[in-house]
Amino acid sequence: MNFAAQLFYSRYLSERLERLYSPRPALKDIEENDPFWQREELRLGPREPGCSSKSGPVSNGTAGRRPTLIEPERLKDFGEEELLNGDVKFHESKVVGCPEIMLMEPPKTRRVSEFRIIPRPPAQYLRFEDISAAAFRILSGIQKTPCTYSRLSKQYGMEIYLKKEHLHYTGSVKERGVLYLLTSLPQEQQRKGVIVAADCNFSMAVAHHAVELKIPVFVIMPSCCSSPRLRTYRDYGAMVISYGSTGHDSRNHARHLAKDNGYLYLEEDESAAYLAGLGTVGMEIYEQVPKLDAVVVPAAGQYGLLAGTAAAIKHLNSQILVIGVEPEGFPLLLQSLKTDCPIKDMHSYPNKKLYGDLMERSLGANTFELAKKLVDKVISVSEEASLVAMLRFQEFERSTVDTEGAMGLAAILAGQLPELRGKKVAVVVSSANMELELVRQCVDRALVLDDRVGKFSVLLGEWPGDMAKLLDVLSREDIRLLDVCHRKHSDKSDFFKAKVECVVETRDKTQSAQLRKMLNERYPSICWLDR
Repeated sequence: MNFAAQLFYSRYLSERLERLYSPRPALKDIEENDPFWQREELRLGPREPGCSSKSGPVSNGTAGRRPTLIEPERLKDFGEEELLNGDVKFHESKVVGCPEIMLMEPPKTRRVSEFRIIPRPPAQYLRFEDISAAAFRILSGIQKTPCTYSRLSKQYGMEIYLKKEHLHYTGSVKERGVLYLLTSLPQEQQRKGVIVAADCNFSMAVAHHAVELKIPVFVIMPSCCSSPRLRTYRDYGAMVISYGSTGHDSRNHARHLAKDNGYLYLEEDESAAYLAGLGTVGMEIYEQVPKLDAVVVPAAGQYGLLAGTAAAIKHLNSQILVIGVEPEGFPLLLQSLKTDCPIKDMHSYPNKKLYGDLMERSLGANTFELAKKLVDKVISVSEEASLVAMLRFQEFERSTVDTEGAMGLAAILAGQLPELRGKKVAVVVSSANMELELVRQCVDRALVLDDRVGKFSVLLGEWPGDMAKLLDVLSREDIRLLDVCHRKHSDKSDFFKAKVECVVETRDKTQSAQLRKMLNERYPSICWLDR
């Protein structure tokens, strides 16, 4: 080794010994003061080339951990050995064993029969949450109908509030269920469109709200459908197609078009969305009429209005009575409750003009279960009672409704709900869609049923003035003469006699009874014709 190498090596050794035995410099605040591990300044030997100060040497392409040295004066803390001035001093160490762990005995096995099996409650088909969601969804598209106090209340001994659902744009409560049903459809189906094939309140609601939502809508009607109804659908904005001679032909054609073009064929059913929309009626009634005792709901159609309203009312207050009313000529729900199962085929034929929509309706299983569980009472009303109720609506409420909308009030007028006297009752007026000519016929018939219009025949002599005397009697009694027919030679046995038939109208039943008594005393031959 030459002189230069020896000089550098001796300097290196002196610096190394000075670092090793010199006092340890104080650590800065930001550095970690670890008594066990040596600082970087005390590491022996030069730093590996190509290795940074923050990482260890690279081995086989991977960064290894930098070795650290333990200070000699701290080796005694490890209990194994102590290094002092090059001497090694050994210490004895005792290993204390862990305390023995006592294991518990395994639990005894139990038979399956010993466990108590709690069945899960079945999922509800129609929840109040669904009705609340429907009320929020249709808030912007459906107006909140009034529930007003009726002037008929004092006459029948109870507080009657009429929920006027016939004031909707299409004149039917079914707008609520249809709007929520259409808004619940997927976007792809809304883009393709929907199709209906029945002339009823449901189809009119679909035609109106589908156009409002910009959903293509097609209405297939038979050729027998009246021109005013077809014009109504066109005014809503629907595409109306006349096909077939019967409703069966138009429905089959609608299903065929729906299958070929991707339309959704809609008909009134018991879908959860449709029932939830109809159930919003019950929420509004509970909000509008405080301290309510009973709700009377017409149960015609698919009975969705009754089921949905009962679900909402019973959730808000289970003490409120829910009463369903259906026509006497088609008591589908009443018979189903008696047999404890929904009846599919009802061998009954109600008046087709008044209850044409009921001819092809059925009671679904879900709707039947809801009605069975939530409805307190179901009654049926006659056609005559419904017609008289229509007349009362025109006289006292200044509104025109159809027979389905008048059924709730008809049950009260007919005296079939005596338990509601003195209580606060809400009556749902569901619809008011009836052609003008049929309305006129219903009013004429109702006046006869209400003893306001009567028809009688009397034999008068052919002498001058006999006819004038009869008319003078009617005039003095303030009787309105609607029709008169004068027939000669009506009977071969009555010579010089003429048969006179008169149709008269009175103010009320009291005046009608007075007229009958007076004419019977004055004309013994008078004959009152049956209603």
